[in-house]
Amino acid sequence: MAKIILFATGGTIASTRTADGSSVSASVSGAALKDKLHAPLDGIEVEVVEFSTVGSFAIDLPLAFSLSTGINAALDNPECDGVVVTHGTDTMEESCYLTHLLREGEKPIVFTGAQRHAGDIDSDGPRNLGDAIMVAASPEAPGLGALIVFEQEIHAARDVTKVHTSRVDTFRSPGLGKIGDIDGTDIRIARRPVLEETHRIDRIESRVELFKLTMGGSPWMLDAAADLGTRGVVLEAFGRGNAPPAFVEAIARLTQRDIPVIVCSRCPEGSTRAVYGGGGGGHDLVKAGAVLAGSLSGVKARLLLSVLLAKGNDRRTIARRWASLAG
Repeated sequence: MAKIILFATGGTIASTRTADGSSVSASVSGAALKDKLHAPLDGIEVEVVEFSTVGSFAIDLPLAFSLSTGINAALDNPECDGVVVTHGTDTMEESCYLTHLLREGEKPIVFTGAQRHAGDIDSDGPRNLGDAIMVAASPEAPGLGALIVFEQEIHAARDVTKVHTSRVDTFRSPGLGKIGDIDGTDIRIARRPVLEETHRIDRIESRVELFKLTMGGSPWMLDAAADLGTRGVVLEAFGRGNAPPAFVEAIARLTQRDIPVIVCSRCPEGSTRAVYGGGGGGHDLVKAGAVLAGSLSGVKARLLLSVLLAKGNDRRTIARRWASLAG
């Protein structure tokens, strides 16, 4: 019999309406979620860990780091075959990717949740949870890294993102697609993702900021962040990794203070590349000391940078090794 440990953190899957009906909030335990499964999970034992009961918009990096630490401890138990995490969809991709970066070993780690709260008559939570448990117990799942299972699809941690505010098929992997799906009790893996290296840290560096660039925007927030003690900055820039011209000098001021600046693209598909000059192109940003993120999204580049800084890497080391570390 497979043994799966379920970490319950809250989120929509664990939310119901407040007494006055004005809003929904997380209040349902992991044990109650387990009891609401639509079908028995033959051959699978599920042990529940009540980790937290919050909306994922309230999860910060230290709490997500604590979750990943607890997951690794659970997986270290030889009786545990895999872990499932119920989590709010707002920041699920971030907790999933951080756990992916910090994972130890090849046992499955599967995140899931819901878009319709537990009090809805057609809540998607029970089916998603049942599917996630089946994936975690499947012999096909080890070695895939952390995953998100949602609406009968399986997505890799590095690729997946939330694309719709309310639809139940909210998770997509732009440019690459899902890695597999669930058909009844069948788990089908269509492709196996290339996995970047894992990391071991004792703490997470939370002082990393992400800014999205806009046409004609001012770089004042870079200097303000530096003055307030930020340890790193991620920019979601235009296209291949370009910015308004004023950002070149602002980036240089930060890198001269040994603050790494990672440049991603606002585009959901494709990679950054130092193609353009002209005073604000990616070529100019790199000359100022910035590092292009490749195909990694802004929110995930922030997590990787937080991990690398927590390991004690300086700006030059991060710049030199980013391409191999980011996968």
